[in-house]
Amino acid sequence: MASRSAGTGYVTVPDAGHGPGVLVLHSWWGLTPFFKGLCDRLAEEGFVALAPDLFGGRTTDDPDEARAMLAESDMDAMAHLVRASLFALHNMPATPSAPVGTLGFSMGASWALWLAGRVPDLVGATVVFYGTQNIDMTPATSAFLGHFAENDTLVDPDERTLLEADLHVLEKDVEFHHYPGTEHWFFEADRPTYDEAAATLAWERTLAFLRDRLKADPDDGT
Repeated sequence: MASRSAGTGYVTVPDAGHGPGVLVLHSWWGLTPFFKGLCDRLAEEGFVALAPDLFGGRTTDDPDEARAMLAESDMDAMAHLVRASLFALHNMPATPSAPVGTLGFSMGASWALWLAGRVPDLVGATVVFYGTQNIDMTPATSAFLGHFAENDTLVDPDERTLLEADLHVLEKDVEFHHYPGTEHWFFEADRPTYDEAAATLAWERTLAFLRDRLKADPDDGT
């Protein structure tokens, strides 16, 4: 496995030198070691992972500071970076000429869903952890996998229910899971609300979903 920081992000490539691409979109803590480690884990499973740094090097463990970092951000610039990162991953020599996957957390989950609706031709699989989006998803061609906490003060249950319902009405490939007894951030091992059992199950489901939905071009040898 090869990994490197790439100016505005972090990239990992599996030992094979190629694999389906997965864009990792971090939560409002910034591009912390946890999310870089998640890219490493994806590479160990055969994926090429790219995590753009949406806060330009800033990270925090304090929720109030994280909220302030998000509030101070230029959303147009962030949208440009998210979109450009998707294209960069898709065009890497290490990834096949096929749609890539996105894996987003909280704030990053909203961006992942945004990409599915705004750049439908490049997104083949969308995985979201405790995050929603309210744009028109009609153009999306992606499959969707959602992981949500039972007790979540940061995700409006009505928005979550509406998102799932809309995707079903639009006849998208959608699978949402809800994890009993969990709270927001339950997947992130560096947070107080981390739930090992739920995180392990969510990871297994995520890997199975990505492997099934990201079909590489046979000519690419992946």
